[in-house]
Formats: sequence, C-alpha cells, structure tokens
Amino acid sequence: MKFIYTYLLVFASLSLSAQSASIVGKVESEGTALAFANLQIEGTNIGTTTDVKGNFSLANLEAATYSIAVSYIGFETTQKTITLTASEQQTLDFDLKPSLSLEEVVVTGTMKPTFVSSSPIKVDVVTAKRLNTYIPAAASSVVEGIQLVNGVQEVVACGVCYTNSISINGLAGAYTAVLMDGTPMYGNLASVYGLNGIPSMIIDRFEVIKGPSSTLYGSEAVAGVINIITKNPEQQPALSIDVMGTSHLESFGNIAVAPKIGKSSGYIGLNYAYINNFDDFNQDGFGDGINLDRYSLFSKWNIHRKSGKKFTLAAKYYYEDRRNGVEDFLKDRNYRQLRGSESIYGESIYTNRAELFGTYEFNTQPRLKLDFSLSDHRQDSYYGSDYYEARQRIAFSNLLWNITEGRHDILLGATARYNAYDDNTVATRTQTEAGNSINQPNNQFIPGVFMQDEFRMNRRFTLLAGLRLDHYESHGPIFTPRLNVKYKPSNWTTLRANFGTGFRVVNLFTEDHAFVTGQRSVEIAEALQPEQSYNATFNLNQVYAIAGSGTLDIEAYYTHFTNKIIPDYDTPSKIIYANANGFARTMGIGATLNHSFMFPLSVNAGFNLQRAIEVENDTEGNTISRDLEFAPRYSGILTANYNWKKQGLTFAYTANLTGNMPLPEVYDVQADGSLSPTPRATESQPFSLHNLQVTKQIKDNFTIYGGVQNLFNFRQDSSPLVGFNDPSAAIGFSDFFDTSYAYAPNRGREAYLGIKWNLKR
Repeated sequence: MKFIYTYLLVFASLSLSAQSASIVGKVESEGTALAFANLQIEGTNIGTTTDVKGNFSLANLEAATYSIAVSYIGFETTQKTITLTASEQQTLDFDLKPSLSLEEVVVTGTMKPTFVSSSPIKVDVVTAKRLNTYIPAAASSVVEGIQLVNGVQEVVACGVCYTNSISINGLAGAYTAVLMDGTPMYGNLASVYGLNGIPSMIIDRFEVIKGPSSTLYGSEAVAGVINIITKNPEQQPALSIDVMGTSHLESFGNIAVAPKIGKSSGYIGLNYAYINNFDDFNQDGFGDGINLDRYSLFSKWNIHRKSGKKFTLAAKYYYEDRRNGVEDFLKDRNYRQLRGSESIYGESIYTNRAELFGTYEFNTQPRLKLDFSLSDHRQDSYYGSDYYEARQRIAFSNLLWNITEGRHDILLGATARYNAYDDNTVATRTQTEAGNSINQPNNQFIPGVFMQDEFRMNRRFTLLAGLRLDHYESHGPIFTPRLNVKYKPSNWTTLRANFGTGFRVVNLFTEDHAFVTGQRSVEIAEALQPEQSYNATFNLNQVYAIAGSGTLDIEAYYTHFTNKIIPDYDTPSKIIYANANGFARTMGIGATLNHSFMFPLSVNAGFNLQRAIEVENDTEGNTISRDLEFAPRYSGILTANYNWKKQGLTFAYTANLTGNMPLPEVYDVQADGSLSPTPRATESQPFSLHNLQVTKQIKDNFTIYGGVQNLFNFRQDSSPLVGFNDPSAAIGFSDFFDTSYAYAPNRGREAYLGIKWNLKR
C-alpha cells in the first residue's frame, strides 16, 4: 500500500511538472556568446544568468504572457515579450547591441574617433544625460560636472571672489588643458576666469584623460586633458527651456532653439545666472559666496556640403559681472560706484570673452582636417583699490593628416598658435636705461609639429608612439615623446600602460590669483624656465557579472617634475617665485567601480589615494621635503541613481569626499594689531559634501526637478580670509590681509527647484 501511495505521489508530481512551461535560449552579440548576462522577468523576482556559452533556461513558469529584459555591461538593455501555454517550451534568443558605456566614440586620446574599449589611452566619459541626472542643468558648468570623475576636483583660488580651476590628481588647474571640440582655448587667463562660462547647456559630453598629453596638445596638458564636446545641432529639439530657482533667491536658466537653413542645421542657446544676496555666516565681514550676473550665448552650425565632408562652425560669447566684499560694497549694487574704493573693500571682476572655433574636412585623399579657433578674453577688475586690467587673444590652428597603412594608423599634425597677452602689471612692463617704465606686451608665436603611430600588432596588442616638437622664442625647441601600450587578454579585461613627458611655460600673472588679491607683494627671484615632467600610468579595466554587471577600473600614476615652480608663502606679506633647485613628485592609485543591478539601480564609487611633494636643497645642502599645498591626500566620489519607472521618478545621490590637505602658513591678527605667534592649522580636516536630486518626468517633453546641495550643511571651520580684523586698518586693507586660506565651501545647505520643457521637431 505504501508503494502505491509513493507511486501516485511521484506520478502527480511529474504530471504537475509537465503542465509547467519554460523558456530556453541564447544571448549573444554579433555572433559572440555573452556569458553571465542577466535576464529578468519584468514585475517578478524570477531571473537567471547565461552560462559560459551564453545559454539560459527559465523553467517552472505558469501559462501567461511575460516581458523578459536582458542586461549586460557595455550593451543596450533589450526587452522581448513572449506568451506561453501550459507545458510549452519556447526558444527565445537575444542579440544585444553595444551601448555607449564601452562603445562610446571618443576622440581626445588619439585625436581621431575610436571606441572607448579600443582606445590605447584610458578615457573617462561623462555624458549630458549623466550630468543632468546628478546636477541641476540650468545652474551647472563644466566645473561642477567634472567632479563626477574620480581624482578630478574643483580648486578655489580666492576666499573673496571664489574664482576656481580644475585639478587632476592633485595638480593645480593651470596644469590641465581644457579643450572645446578638440581645440585648446582655455589656458592662462581663461583657466581662472573662463571655465564657469561653459554651461552644461552646450555640452554633449566631456572626455577626461589623466596624465601628460603634451605630445598632442602642447603646453598646459601636464596633469591631463578635458575635452568638451559640444552638442550636435541635428540631434537637438526645436525649442528647449530650462529655468531654476534656489532657496538663496538665485535664478538660472537656459533657452535654446535648433533651426534649419536648407540642409544645414544650427543650435542657438542662451544661458544666464543671477546671484545677488549677502550671507556672512562666519562673521568675517565678507559675503560667504559670490554675487554675479552671467550671460553665455552659444551657436553651432553643421554646414551642409555636397561632398558629405564635415564643416562645423561655432561661436560663444561670455559676459560675467562677478563681485564680493563687505556688505556696504554689495548692498543695492553699490559696487558700481565703489570699485577701487580705498576704504570700503570689495572685489569686482568684469569678464568679456568671445570665441570662434570649428572643423573643416578637406575633400581630398589622403584625409586632411583643419581644427581652428580664435578667442578674445578681456578682464576689467578691482581687488580692493588695486586695478587689474588684462587682455589675451589666441589664434590656433591644427592641420591633421591621417594615413592608414596595413596595421598602422598614422596621424601627422602641424600646429600654429599665436598668443597675445597684455596687462597693467610688471609682467608686461620693462625698464629703460633712463629708468622709465614702458609697456611690453607678451606676444608669442608657437609653431609645432607632431606624429603618432597606432600599431595594432594583433587583436590583443596595440602600441601607440608619438613625438612632438614645439618652438618657443624664449626657450627654443621643446620635445615631448610618449608611448602607450594596450593589452587585451580577453573581451572583458584590458591592461594599459602609458609613458609620457609634459612641459609647461609658466604665466604667473594670468594663472596665480594671489598676484592680484590680498596685500602680499610679489617677488620673482629669477627668470622662470619651463616646467618639465615625466609620467607613467598603469590601468586595469575589468568587466564582470555579479549581482548585475559592472566594471572595475584601477589606475596607478607617477609624475616627476624637474622644475616645478611653487609659490613660497613662508615670508609674511610676500609671495616668492624661483626655479626649483630640487624636484617635485606626484604619485597615487585610484579605483572606480561602476555597477548596474538587475533592478533599476546604478552605482558609481571611486577612491583616489595620492601624495604630492616638493623636494629641494637648503643653503647648507640639506634635503627638505614638504607636501604641496591644497593637494588632498585622498579623495572619493559616490553616485547612485534609482529609476522608478512606474512613477516617472529618478532619485540621484552624490557624495564627494576630500581628505586632509596641506594649507599655507598664515597668521591671524590679534586684538592689539600684532600677528599671532602661532599660525593657523597647516592641514585641513577631511570633509564630505552630499547632494540629492529628484527628477519627475511629467510627459515626454516636460520634466520637473528639485534637490538639495550640501545636504548636511558643511562649512569651512574658519574664515578663508586672514587679517580682516586688523584694528589698525579698514577691513580688507590691512598689510596682513590674505585670501589664500580657502579650501572648502563657506555656503551652507541650498534647495532648488526647476522645470524643463522640450518642443520636439
């Protein structure tokens, strides 16, 4: 009897099993099986992964209609619907297309289009979509967006006017070349005063290379390169509007149209920013943030040619009225009458900048292309009673000749750069034998040639070798070679090794804000020679599929400077510059993890550990080593976004960690007017900044977004200013007044709310 019951139980189980349905199939891309791809039945917890041959099986399913989504790192998520009847088994195959993550086309590393995964140079890409997910588009510029990349940070140069620059791997902003569509336009004067005029409205994506790239891009590309790729007019909505307001009563906005004239497509956009409030939380008498009026007008055209060859022409005009100071200087816009006052301190900077740039492909064989740009940057400013007026004009052209022979992809280039700079300081002044002072603008013509050969030895090995020669009137010829090796042992593992040199011609008065702020006098001990650097970078990129899919990127870097020119602030009331009698060194290791879960959550986490030091010999021959100021010993980035499709909501969280960093040695003024016998802390405490943004999709063309920046209300412990409380002088006019102790935000928490509306073509 027991045997009969057992038999019936087994029979019933088999009968029930026979009634269940199943799905089998394979996931591949262009004939290549994708191992460990994720499959998920929408609206359920049922899912699986493919085996090493790309095969999968979903068993014990009820008769129903199912929507199955397949995701895999580096490929577009694909979804199919299938209807099953009882006891039916169906076959469902997927052919995934590469996505923009690993197959994004980049141009910066080799100065020609290539895929991210194929490039011998490691390139980080931040798209406009990612920018808009984490940062309010109406208010952001490239300076805010760049902080989404591990190892890249904003550096504040002044505790009054809060001008900023971009630091890569601990090196100051002047060591980073900022390009617009591949042409360098933001060095020298614009590296401090022009970057905020690149609104996210015009950015399609930007590409970041860490490490020297002087072989392709010349001076300033010592720490790395940031290439801003502007939007393609043909892919923009006919009309777009984005406006935003904040809890500090600030207003930001973008408006853009994308017209067509015949077969040519254009894009015209206007960005504005308005900040006009006064907060003094730290009670140093100065505003905790800047006031400004800013306008940026941009236009780009894809001009149709019968040959189909590329011809793009773009122009941008940028105006900024930036100011800060004591309340009487800012109140009711009094600064317009008080600029240059000797009793009421304020800093007022008017910036006018015009740019024209483009690309023209010749209708020839071999392939010839010309990149060109013109820029005119004017600054009219007062720092207290000190007037600083400067003008810089740059004309640049880059002729590229691309030759493909077998496994060799050769790029030849000839550049010409004319840099005209003039100001009202001693930088452009000389003394005659009679003792008279005459103006002598710094005008330079810098020709250069370069060559690189990308040699694909086989499908695993790629070598890239390059050499550049530039000629400077004051320094003669300067050579910058580089060598890059890429080894790809499997489809999901990539190893890169880069070796290169960099050089930089120092322009102190245009790059170092301390020259024209505060009351320190400047002393240049000798004629300054170009800085030279040698760099090695090693990179590992690994694609994996665990609890979803993702990439792990590990990078180690080392840079050695033979003439790193560093300002000496050790003498009170002075800044001393001289050629280094030793060397400087930066080194570090960073890791970045990008992970997409099987549910709609994506996380990016990065950590960078670094050391930046200067080594020199004193008068007695002793070796002295010290850390470079404002270079954090570690930093980190965390971003996470969750997409609640049913409600049309996206939640995006950002956290930036800044480790302890060396600070300049400054002395506070005591109540009796004397300097404190002990300096302020010469090292900062670690801190983190947290932001949250929520986006609601109302319709396909209408979006509401809002959020909070500096969520936990962090502020710098002490005022960024020194000597503001000197009883023997008006505020800001003390001989000890110094603006260089700015290392963290002074503004607290801020909420914002904005709307976007697009009119599709």
